Amino acid sequence: MSHSFRAAASSRSLGRFEQRLGVALCVLALLFASAQTVLAHEFKLGDLEIGHPWSRATPAGAKVAGGYFTITNTGSAADRLLSITSDISAKAELHEMGVSNGVMTMRPVTGGLEIPAGGKVALAPNGYHLMFMDLKRQPKEGETFSATLTFEKAGPVQIEFAVQGIGSAAPQDDD
Repeated sequence: MSHSFRAAASSRSLGRFEQRLGVALCVLALLFASAQTVLAHEFKLGDLEIGHPWSRATPAGAKVAGGYFTITNTGSAADRLLSITSDISAKAELHEMGVSNGVMTMRPVTGGLEIPAGGKVALAPNGYHLMFMDLKRQPKEGETFSATLTFEKAGPVQIEFAVQGIGSAAPQDDD
């Protein structure tokens, strides 16, 4: 009798362990799935795909922040990024960095940025990028903020920028 009691108790204990293990594995799977979504968020508008918009956190008192992403045009006609608005800043502009006479320069891009048919344009540190000016609040690591991109042909699309740490490097592209 005592042997069957121990076997039943052992069986119940094993069943509870398996149940707890199943719950733990489900939680881990959900965490992994949500992490992948955060790390690789994309937005689509017609033939345009906007891949992983991101920004860096800024120190207290900063008046500007940068914005970065890639735009892939899978269509047969070029399009053009014309303007940007954001809830985090009073003003947003497309800028280009370059070297002139050995000096790094940054200037606004006039007339928009062409996204060639079948092509891809990267907005990244030290190249084309967005400048969010007159910040209304500081972007903080782990948060997101929205912006609207307006394209000549595709029209407007709202996207979310994932804010990374102050000195973080550009996320790696999976393509």
